[in-house]
This record gives sequence, C-alpha cells and structure tokens, in this order.
Amino acid sequence: MLIKLLNLSKNHKRILLLGIDIVILSISLWLAYAIRLGGWWPNLLNNNVWLLFLPPIIAIPIFIRFGLYRAVIRYIGQKAIMEIAKANTLLTFIFAMFVILFQIKGVPRSVFIIFWGISFLLIGGSRFFLRGLIQSRELTDNVESVVIYGAGTTGAEIAKILQIGGEYKPVAFLDDNTELHGSEIHGVKVHSPNSLQKIIHKYNAKDVLLALPSVTHKRRHEILEKLEPYPVHVKTVPGIVELLSGKANVADITEIKIEDLLGRDVVYPRESLLNSSIRGKSIMVSGAGGSIGSELCRQIIHFRPKRLVLFELSEYALYKIDSELRSHLSEEQVSIIPILGSITNQDKVKTILDSFDIQVIYHAAAYKHVPLVESNPIEGVWNNIIGTWRCAQAAAEKGVEKFILISTDKAVRPTNVMGASKRMAELVLQSYSRKHNKPVFSMVRFGNVLGSSGSVVPLFREQIRQGGPVTVTHPEITRYFMTISEASQLVLQASTMGEGGDVFVLDMGEPVKIVDLAKSMIHLSGYKVQGDGSSGNGIQIKYTGLRPGEKLYEELLIGDNALGTDHPKIMRAEENELPYDVVIKYLSMLEEYCKKFDALNVVNILKDAVIEYKPEKQVIDPVWQRYTQLKQNEMYPSESVDVATELPIKDNKSKPLH
Repeated sequence: MLIKLLNLSKNHKRILLLGIDIVILSISLWLAYAIRLGGWWPNLLNNNVWLLFLPPIIAIPIFIRFGLYRAVIRYIGQKAIMEIAKANTLLTFIFAMFVILFQIKGVPRSVFIIFWGISFLLIGGSRFFLRGLIQSRELTDNVESVVIYGAGTTGAEIAKILQIGGEYKPVAFLDDNTELHGSEIHGVKVHSPNSLQKIIHKYNAKDVLLALPSVTHKRRHEILEKLEPYPVHVKTVPGIVELLSGKANVADITEIKIEDLLGRDVVYPRESLLNSSIRGKSIMVSGAGGSIGSELCRQIIHFRPKRLVLFELSEYALYKIDSELRSHLSEEQVSIIPILGSITNQDKVKTILDSFDIQVIYHAAAYKHVPLVESNPIEGVWNNIIGTWRCAQAAAEKGVEKFILISTDKAVRPTNVMGASKRMAELVLQSYSRKHNKPVFSMVRFGNVLGSSGSVVPLFREQIRQGGPVTVTHPEITRYFMTISEASQLVLQASTMGEGGDVFVLDMGEPVKIVDLAKSMIHLSGYKVQGDGSSGNGIQIKYTGLRPGEKLYEELLIGDNALGTDHPKIMRAEENELPYDVVIKYLSMLEEYCKKFDALNVVNILKDAVIEYKPEKQVIDPVWQRYTQLKQNEMYPSESVDVATELPIKDNKSKPLH
C-alpha cells in the first residue's frame, strides 16, 4: 500500500493530502466541542452539525496560499511548521469572526482556542508521520546505517542533511567529550568511542563518517588508529563552512585523506617571505603540467606574479593547467603564457628567458618513474641531466635571479638511473653556483608525493575497490611521504632562502612502511587483510618483488651534515661537490654518448661522476640493445650476441676526472 502511495504522481499526492486535511479539520472541531462540553457528542452540536464542514471550506484557499501543498513531505522541516502555524491561526481567526458576525449560537468561545491547538497538532503531526513512513521505507530498502564521529556543529549539520537526504541513516554519534555522552542531537544519541563495537552489532553499521574538519592531522591519525581494528569503512565529510556555503554537499563524502594516515602535521611556509619573492616577478615553471609543476603554478598564482610562463612538453598537460589557471584569474591580474617545448632545446630556453624577462625559474621538468627510466636510461639522462644543464647555462647567460631545481630523495646513494640522474643534476647546479654569481641556484629534495602520478595511494585505492589483491613490492620497503601542496610550498620557501648551491631537505618525520600503509587503507575501507595463501574473506596483500633499481629504504641526506635554517622544518644539506671543469667534461661525454645512443657508456660515465651510484645490475636501453643486436647480426650473421655481456664497454672509471 505504501509503495503505491509513493508511486503516485505529484498532483495525486497533493489531492490526497488535501483530503486528509479536510478530515482532520472536521475531527478537530468535533474534538474541541467534546473536550469543552464533555461527552462524545454534546447536545449543542446537534443544531450546528453543518459547522463541522465550515473549517475545511475556509482552510483550503488559505492552506494553498501558504504553500502547504507545495512542500515535499520527504524534506519537510521547521519552516513548514511555521507556515502551518500561520495558516492555522488565520483559519481559526476567520472561523471565529464568521461565528461571531453571524451570531451563531451554541459555540463557546474557548472552542476556538481548543480547535486551534488540536488542528495544529494533527495537521503538523500528519505531515511528519508521513515523512517518517517515507524515510523508514527508504531506509529499510537502500540506505546504510552510519556512525558520525564528532558531535560538534559539523556533525550535527551532517546528521540533519543525511536524515533529509535519505542516502545514509545516522544511528549514533561518537565523541571524546564525556559531557556530551547520553545527549541527543536531531534524535541521534551521542556515545563514547569505546561503544563502537556495540553500535556496529546493534545497527549493523558499516560506515563511520569523520566530522572533524578542524582537528590536526596528528589528532586525526590517533582517531584513525583507534578505528582501524573495527570492521567499518571510514570516510570524511566536508567542513561546516563548505556545507552551508553550498561549495560542498553530501555527495562530497569521500575516502579519508591519506595524509591523515601519516600522523604528521603539514609543514607550512612563511607567506611573508613567499610574497616578497614572487609578487610582481616574471616566473617560469618548467614541467608546468606535471604533478609538482602544476601545483607550483597554483601556489605561485596566489602571490600574483607579474607573469607566469608555463613551459611544458606535453600538449594535453599544458592545456589542462593553462585552462585551470585562466578559469580563476583574469589576464589583468597575472599574464599567463603557455609554451610547448623541451628543456633540452637550449636556444628556445634562451629565447623564452630573454623575451619574457624571466627572473625566477622553478625547474620541475624531469622523468621520475624509476622502472621506466631504468629501462630507458638514454632518455632519462638526456632529459634530467642534459636538460638541466642547458636550462642552467641559459639562465646564467640571461642573468636570471633564481633557479630552483626539484630533486628527490632517490638522489641519495642512488641504485637507479633516475636517482643518479637527479644527483648529477644537483652536482651541475652546485658547480654552476660556484662559477656564476647569477642566478642563485638551489635544490629542493623531498620524498614521495601523495597523489602525484605513479603514487601508490591511488593504486591501492583502486585495487581495494576491485577487491584486491593489493600489490606491495617488498614487506620491508619504506618511504617518506608528503602532500603535493606541502612539497610545492617547500620549493617556494627554498627560493627565498637559497644563497647558492644549497640543497634543502624537509623534516618529513619517520618513514612509512608501505605494507602498513596498505593494511591501514584496507582496514579503514571496512575490509580485513587476508594472509598470503590463506582462505576466507578479506583482501590479500601480494608481494611482487622489488622493481629494477628500487631500494628498500630511501634517505634524504648523503651524510650526517645538515644545518638548520630560518624555517624549523627545513634543513640545509652539506654534501660533496664536483669542480666546475670536471662537471663540464662529464656533461660533454654524456651528451656525446647520448647522441650516439650508447647506453652502456652513458651509465658507465654516470657511475664515475656520481660516486654513490651503485646499480644492482647492468642497465640496458631496449632500443639501443635491439639496434646493436641488428648491427651485430649484419656483421656476424652466424653468431648470436648478448649485448649485455658480450659487447666491450669503454672504461671511463679507470681514469676518474675528480
């Protein structure tokens, strides 16, 4: 029956509600007589039975005028009650005036007051009763029971929205404030967090919504650790300001932010320093469409530079960041210049620097994915080292004020080509800083960036969504993590602190064990971890083995020499450098062998230049390998040659340049 009513058209529902009101108003007047005079049918009513039909006749146009039949019952709230009270008051007043003016006998004056009270309760109550029926039907059909952690303003607002929306049913609040325990908010009781297991069992709750927008990441991490053992899916909700302003809604309930799992508060820069370093300047960001480069652009725009040149090799990436920035700013505020091109084209870089009077360069262009660069060492070295060299040379010739390189913790005692190429890029800039007064060269070294392309976090989320397995390379592998915003702000901060040849590193707290991160994400998604090879429900963690060039542990410093800076969370590394002349000779040889596509000698030179570079096995470029095999087959058609072991390697390590 209820299903049929719910499926009625909007007009049919309004007619049904109008009929209910007609019956309620007649019954209300009869009850008013009965209460005032006593008995189920007072004698005075015998001569005035027709009066029972007068209130509905008066009420219908009034109720329509006050919009009582426009409101959607499912979403009816406090405003509707106020409108019912106003309409009912006007109805009672007109009804009383009619009785008095026409001197209708047998109607005690107190009947009007009683009638107003009964009709108001029945009309308002009928609507809330119908709302309850509708919501209860929806809840039993397709709505999940949820627990809200946080009984503050945001939690209360979320509960009210959920009760109206019908997507979730809030069954309990959890809060650490003992004074709130036992109280009710919008009909939902507040409990101690220790009661979560009982609540899960009682209501079959499968989701916990974190309504704690103002607490620190450290505090959120503590709460998540407390929730992790329970079989619930933990999500986070928007803040109260976003909800009330319309910038966010229930649809924005999302997975918990991964930075909350790290247990470390974000390191913020000093905006006054950034403002003086960026405002009114002409700035170029290379690799502007990448994960770090695009966030750098967003941060830089905030401080209103004179112009921002977006230098990017990928057309699509450049289009995306250019469109995004222009949607937030007008041309009068900041001049945005998107330029397609490669940093290895030195003539083009010089032309850009000269044409747009570039004062600051943020060099984020690089190939960063370890396995891909390990398989393509020629391109990795050409882009990461030769590209940086040519940019640095152009910047020195054109008198750029500052040049900031985005480096990585993989440059510390590297075991892969990507890390070695970034360390070599650092050595290039350090040598240039000793040779040239301008620009001021600085390097910023940080760990893995959450949410960047290739990050494990989106990979884990997708694997969990598909039911697993979650792939981890090694049970002991650890990494440092930071947010994209934090990494970008560190880069900007370093640009204000550099004195020349500086390597800045962030105090990133303790490294995170990747398997622990995977387990936390599985638990907080409401699943259990299934042991390797074991049976039963849950998501399996599968170990795939270290990838080529991958290390178990990353480091931020080559040695133990780190000095403090004006920022409490930023350190300046003191590390070995190479003389300028030696660096130039290495660069010349790398350029020569890259042009010859001689992968073995490129890597061999890299091992000599970066003395900490210890590759675990021979690095071979697949294109060079195939090309060499074909050449060898032309020369020796009857022999099969393994280029990884048979071909001679020029020994550049026998006579080191430093």
